[in-house]
Amino acid sequence: MKNILKIGVISLGVLTAATSCSNDFVEREFQQSVIQSDLKTVQEIQSFVRGAYVSMRSATYYGRDYLAFGEIRSDEMFSNGGSGYFNSVRQYNMTSSDAYARDTYNQIYTMVGKTNIVINTDLAKLTGTAADVAKAEYYQGQAYALRAQGFFDLLRLYGQKYTGGPLGVVTPTKYDPKALQARSTIAQTEVQIEADFNKALAVMTAKVANDTPSNKTELSINALKVLMSRFYLYKGDYAKVRTLTNELYGKYSVVARDLYQPSFDFTLRGAAPNSIFELEVGTDSSLSTSSYNQILSYNGYKNLVVYESTLALYATNDIRRNLVSKVSGVNYLSYSTRGKYLNRTGADNIKMIRYEEVLLNGAEAELNGGDPAKALKYYKEILANRLGPITVGTTVTSVQEQLDAITSVNLNMIKVERRKELLGEGFRQWDQLRWGDTSFKPASININQLAFPIPRSETDISGTPVVSNPGYDN
Repeated sequence: MKNILKIGVISLGVLTAATSCSNDFVEREFQQSVIQSDLKTVQEIQSFVRGAYVSMRSATYYGRDYLAFGEIRSDEMFSNGGSGYFNSVRQYNMTSSDAYARDTYNQIYTMVGKTNIVINTDLAKLTGTAADVAKAEYYQGQAYALRAQGFFDLLRLYGQKYTGGPLGVVTPTKYDPKALQARSTIAQTEVQIEADFNKALAVMTAKVANDTPSNKTELSINALKVLMSRFYLYKGDYAKVRTLTNELYGKYSVVARDLYQPSFDFTLRGAAPNSIFELEVGTDSSLSTSSYNQILSYNGYKNLVVYESTLALYATNDIRRNLVSKVSGVNYLSYSTRGKYLNRTGADNIKMIRYEEVLLNGAEAELNGGDPAKALKYYKEILANRLGPITVGTTVTSVQEQLDAITSVNLNMIKVERRKELLGEGFRQWDQLRWGDTSFKPASININQLAFPIPRSETDISGTPVVSNPGYDN
């Protein structure tokens, strides 16, 4: 492949001044003449890493499309075609020129390109103090983690693991705008992802003095471990998921029932006790009508809606049921004062990692060769903060009494709980696929269509070794 970035001018995310009332990442043109060689200062290192975060929050990546892709082709939500969005995705009729396939592909590789510039910088040549170098090393660790996540996201969307083929994705480890590189196999791609995650953990742990988990808008060591647990769930390496969950357990808390909806609000940006990592957006860099909440909202494009069968999973005393609003017989996850995504300006931080996911990952892993009692404990911690008392006539059953009645948990219960807790957050299709469940796929659709097409803009490059996915027109 050819790298997406251009020599000379690169769009980076930089922080507003420390005295600003906002800590938004703001996209600016950054005239950077040294990107062909090493970066020279910790500020340049930091700017490129922040630029990677800016790429991630784009509407064509985690700002909208990647989350929507995980829901449109699933059994919990669907796109109704509202305002013309996601038609080719929902109808499985994408072509190699499809904008959704092309734009997300380019955006992720742009992010990867920025991380590669940081990763391949010789920090021994850095200008600054020993403290500056240590800080730069920590940011270099973040760059490894972000590159791993980018490759993982590409693999799930464009790789052939769920279509029966051998190919993964292109995995460039250096920034070279003239390079032509073939797709790695699935196994090779997974090896690269794991190596990057492990390198990130080693580097960031070695520079732990620079770790600030209270700053939820940059990757901390804790956040990195959750991203690693996602990857190991995908691989079925449950022992590693159990280890990572044990290391994270108790460092955060399940958000209380009465704070469940407010924990998604713009006003709590990073302050919720269950928040581990968020992509910072804010008012200065609002995604506006390009945001995910606009796709979800009845007051917006009302495109992505909740199946009735999904709503039926919630008990009437489950606070999460209240986040789904029925309007004219249709279930929306965002409407007026209810829902996970309410700020119509698109200024909400993008919730990347919540503690509840940690417990769900851990519970699933414990039920696959671990301790079922520990899985039950994780399960009950979530329910204790989601259920309310049940009143039938004059009889009131407290939450604790309801929990006491649950004496065991099985894998199907955890799967349902993931569906209820993570609704709309872009997990469902990937969960179903890693469990081998393709029931959401229409019978008339060839399994090859589960993978997005490799964009024609990639396969048409002269001399490229990149091959397309079968079933498409390139």
